[in-house]
Amino acid sequence: MPITVLLVDDEPLVRAGLRAVLEAQADIQVVGEAADGAAVIPLVRELRPDVVAMDVRMPLLDGIEATRAVLRTVQDPPKILVVTTFENDDYVYEALRAGADGFLLKRARPAEIVHAVRLVAEGESLLFPAAVRRLAAAHGEGPTGNAEARAVLAGAALTEREGEVLRLMARGLSNAEIAAQLVVGTETVKSHVSAVLMKLGARDRTQAVIAAYESGFVAPG
Repeated sequence: MPITVLLVDDEPLVRAGLRAVLEAQADIQVVGEAADGAAVIPLVRELRPDVVAMDVRMPLLDGIEATRAVLRTVQDPPKILVVTTFENDDYVYEALRAGADGFLLKRARPAEIVHAVRLVAEGESLLFPAAVRRLAAAHGEGPTGNAEARAVLAGAALTEREGEVLRLMARGLSNAEIAAQLVVGTETVKSHVSAVLMKLGARDRTQAVIAAYESGFVAPG
């Protein structure tokens, strides 16, 4: 089955460019388009895309609020890939904190766009881990993290192995790479990742990694 994608951007040329790049791939299908975040929820419910590629800045409802709305109201929501002009934009970090699974730069090369969609759809690796580290450093509250995030990590009571897995996730390693690093099976890693997400109350590994940075559990850099 192909990865189905919904494109949301107020610029028709951006949507056309993304559609051309993605539909050139045999395993990706663009199932719809919208010009504003306000149209996302009904389209997601109708089309059930695997991934929503959504502009972070739109005139009526921006990508941050649209992400929150989708995750709050749609059962079994799609992966959300926010599309932005600047990777250090405050909007990007807020979108990730709101539950977006990753971000994509509008100037990205076609191969990077395709890779981002596939990686987010699979959900087994962190997209652009170095950029997430930079964003965490720019928006964090020092090396010890903020009190709220520290409380979440303390309350999660991660085991030593789960802590190891979270640190490796923060480095951007995939499940297979973590398995090789720890000399365990991939299914064992998947179980540990699931446990980490559940204990942190995180939707996916992106939110878990942000929590790790914001709490000071993992130091940016």
